[in-house]
Amino acid sequence: MNQSAVTTYPVTEGVGQALEITLRGVDELLPQADWVQKLARSEATGVPLRIKLGLDPTAPDIHLGHTVVLNKMRQLQDLGHQVIFLIGDFTTLIGDPSGRNSTRPPLTAEQIKVNAETYYTQAAKVLDPARTEVRYNSEWCDKLGARGMIELSAKYTVARMMERNDFHQRFTDGSSISLHEFLYPLLQGYDSVALRADLEMGGTDQKFNLLMGRHLQQEYGQDTQCVLTMPLLVGLDGEHKMSKSKNNYIGITEDANTMFAKVLSISDTLMWNWYTLLSFKSLAEIAALKAEVEGGRNPKDAKVLLAKEITARFHSAALADAAEQDFNNRSKGGIPDQIDEVSLSGAPLGIGALLKQANLAPSTSEANRLIDGGGVRVDGTAISDRGLKLEAGTYVVQVGKRKFARVTLG
Repeated sequence: MNQSAVTTYPVTEGVGQALEITLRGVDELLPQADWVQKLARSEATGVPLRIKLGLDPTAPDIHLGHTVVLNKMRQLQDLGHQVIFLIGDFTTLIGDPSGRNSTRPPLTAEQIKVNAETYYTQAAKVLDPARTEVRYNSEWCDKLGARGMIELSAKYTVARMMERNDFHQRFTDGSSISLHEFLYPLLQGYDSVALRADLEMGGTDQKFNLLMGRHLQQEYGQDTQCVLTMPLLVGLDGEHKMSKSKNNYIGITEDANTMFAKVLSISDTLMWNWYTLLSFKSLAEIAALKAEVEGGRNPKDAKVLLAKEITARFHSAALADAAEQDFNNRSKGGIPDQIDEVSLSGAPLGIGALLKQANLAPSTSEANRLIDGGGVRVDGTAISDRGLKLEAGTYVVQVGKRKFARVTLG
């Protein structure tokens, strides 16, 4: 047994404060008692903890959903710990099966390279580049070779692998599971061995993979990492997790005006969840703001503050102010606090048909007349093309000065 496992360190006030910061907005921290001792050990010895986050470059852009975990990483970074931003250039060749009901199509090496080049540049908008270690898991995975892969595979059983929810469900449904998909959690776990991670972070859908890291570290005789999962950020539609496939996302490279308008389009209820997961305000500040709203303050005020904070983070305070002014100018007062929520099917759907089905126009011909007259806006942008077709996603649609609807198109 290693020294850190047998030595008990005092839990000071500083450790308690670090634990409070760790737990903010967290879904699970496993095992919490081990993390407390790791924090205490770090404080007593002055040795920073090694905190790992792995992201596969499956697409070139990072959206706000990704930043939920990045924000937590930055909070722990600000406590003085070493964060490791791991780009899974090797594991992307396999494709993460987490939450999938079918085999994920693999990307080519060229696609992975292009995506990886942009990933850290975007992540650095949240993390402190001067205190971030950037690694690529091809560094050690390429060296495993056939012999190493066999030895790694021998450290876990098929029965335990099939306990994983998505594998179990696919097997029950008769859906195919390729053998190479079993390698993904093993290789993600091996990343923790290679990096000697003290903590690995991820979304709730990553729990199985994160626990694999603990198992393999134990197999290799290392001190085992703790596991921290963050909730999956609900997207603009207020229903599904934020993702590009649902078109309910805000990319962190989107222009300031678009970013501001999209944040302002979320519901008043979802706003508080976003405050917890995305805002850098303290929990006390958020609680005080929520109390003001419950006491009668216009919830739009709180939403504007959130929109400006997020926009300023990825652009600047000046551009956030300009985005607010631009939004007010374009929408003639902005979005009302309460607007109808409408769900429609048939994407892609023509704008005229959408207006009719959402009860924003009595007929398609009247909808076309409104479009021709410049009276229709989608997410604050005036629409002049009758032939516009909207893909699946969530949109704030405005007709005239007073008709609004948040339309989710599937």
